[in-house]
Amino acid sequence: MTENGAGQPPTGGPLRGLLVADFSRILAGPYATMLLADMGAEVVKVEGPRGDDTRTWTPPEHEGVSTYYLGINRGKRSIALDLRDADDAGVARELARRADVVIENFKPGGMAKYGLDVDAVRATNPGVVYASISGFGSGAGRDVPGYDLMVQAISGLMSLTGDPEGPPYRAGISVFDVMAGNHAAIGILAALRHRDATGQGQHVEVNLLSSALTGLVNHSSAWAAAGVVPYRMGNAHPSVFPYEPLPTADNDLIITAGNDGQFRKLCEVLGIPEVADDARFARNADRTERREELRPILVERLAEHGALEWFDLLTAAGVPSGPINTIDGGFAMAERFELDPIVTVGEGERAVPTTRHPIRFSETPVGYRLPPPELDEHGVELRKWLSAPREEAQA
Repeated sequence: MTENGAGQPPTGGPLRGLLVADFSRILAGPYATMLLADMGAEVVKVEGPRGDDTRTWTPPEHEGVSTYYLGINRGKRSIALDLRDADDAGVARELARRADVVIENFKPGGMAKYGLDVDAVRATNPGVVYASISGFGSGAGRDVPGYDLMVQAISGLMSLTGDPEGPPYRAGISVFDVMAGNHAAIGILAALRHRDATGQGQHVEVNLLSSALTGLVNHSSAWAAAGVVPYRMGNAHPSVFPYEPLPTADNDLIITAGNDGQFRKLCEVLGIPEVADDARFARNADRTERREELRPILVERLAEHGALEWFDLLTAAGVPSGPINTIDGGFAMAERFELDPIVTVGEGERAVPTTRHPIRFSETPVGYRLPPPELDEHGVELRKWLSAPREEAQA
């Protein structure tokens, strides 16, 4: 057994041999550690006696288990520890002492009372990469609870989402939790690269608001670089046209002609090549300024066929477009493109269908070894491993 295998045989993947002590809950942290687990890291999910809150977030469910929980916790081993209990806190500290990575999303400073804050962990494990995820950072915003919906509101995203004449809307997913989880994974990998080169660990901090502001990309740049405050435009784009859903003979179709060449091809497919030569629509800036003149010309032609037929014609011509699907249609399209979007994790009665990891490696493929764990499923073996002298654990 290897030290970084948490008492288990080594696994494949580019992060083989890496031990991650996961003290995070809900979404951002567990999403990050799931990505690391897919890539071969041994992830030990530390839960309180009642388990991660998402275990109870139903409906929907799969064989009595929350699909929310299932979607972000594959590849991990679970140990239930009550950090208020001295013995359990000791087990947690020993896990942190042996880990390559510790990740937590407690309120900033909340791990200190258990002796699990970054300074305490680094005192016994100087090479550790310690990642903290919060809502608003560890400074003046440390006491503000961090929930994705709050950040969607505070960051300005909701002011950009919805009909111009209607109320602001949240995104359909917890977009900044997912974004912060990705940023945490990137930060952890970068810090591990630094440790490989220098032997030094470090503290990696990610907060949802900073992830949100960088994730607003062109809208953030509009304010930071030009002092422009953008507002919601429904499905339209402030700087490109056409770049929105347009009606066809049956359903709306997204058309994104992002440059002059794509616009010319669009006009050719629609049978109106002369429109691409019209001085009013010659450049993207012209088309954006005169979108209300151009839109009815395009819509008239699009009414001749349905969305899927236009999709095939436009794709063949190199014009970006796409039908507006429900989730099942999205998976069906991924199947059509041979992306194999659903994989099975686990075996037998524990097998669970899940979404494929988004990255493919030519030499060190990701794996789907363990189904999302039941609460404290691996508690006995992990306690035994953590109670053994380090030399025996490495044997």
